[in-house]
Amino acid sequence: MRVRAVFFDVGETLVDEERYWRENAAAAGLRPHVLWAALGKTIERGEEHWELWRHLGLERPAVADGVAYSFEDLHADALDCLARLRSAGLFVGVAGNQSAAMERWARESLDVDVVVSSASLGVRKPDTRFFERLVELAGVTPGEVAYVGDRADNDAAPALAAGLVAVHLRRGPWGQLQATPAGAIAIDSFAELPARLGLAAAAGA
Repeated sequence: MRVRAVFFDVGETLVDEERYWRENAAAAGLRPHVLWAALGKTIERGEEHWELWRHLGLERPAVADGVAYSFEDLHADALDCLARLRSAGLFVGVAGNQSAAMERWARESLDVDVVVSSASLGVRKPDTRFFERLVELAGVTPGEVAYVGDRADNDAAPALAAGLVAVHLRRGPWGQLQATPAGAIAIDSFAELPARLGLAAAAGA
């Protein structure tokens, strides 16, 4: 079955979160490597990233709520990949576990068909209902939708469970530490994506 729609996760998929985490560390009065060590602990335990504050024995500083992504944080290959997929006639969306503010940022920054988040959908990954909503938005069948994300637990595995084509992007802390689930497509950069989805025209073939 041909893929007709592709949705992308945001953090560590389209966006490099290094600056984001550095600013969170600064807001908490921490050296960046201390925060990253706590983040690694949450990944190893399969916890949500906000649990890092508990491991550090800290409340998340209120000022950290003002830390947001910027256009400059996008991975170098992100915009080109989105453009190539759209030029190939695919429905392209962005959908992650994000706040309403982050959703607005993505909508204002990215040229895609739709931007949604857990805030607007009312359901968070890894709940399979999140992915079912994406299928509804695309107006196609589950097997015609690909979901691209860096996390095996929150992205690839539940996307597979919902019947989607799952693409595991192996970069960022989750992408490099978590094993790709059986049945998912593993890529190391967006340059590989069109061909791995069988989109010869978008891959420049």
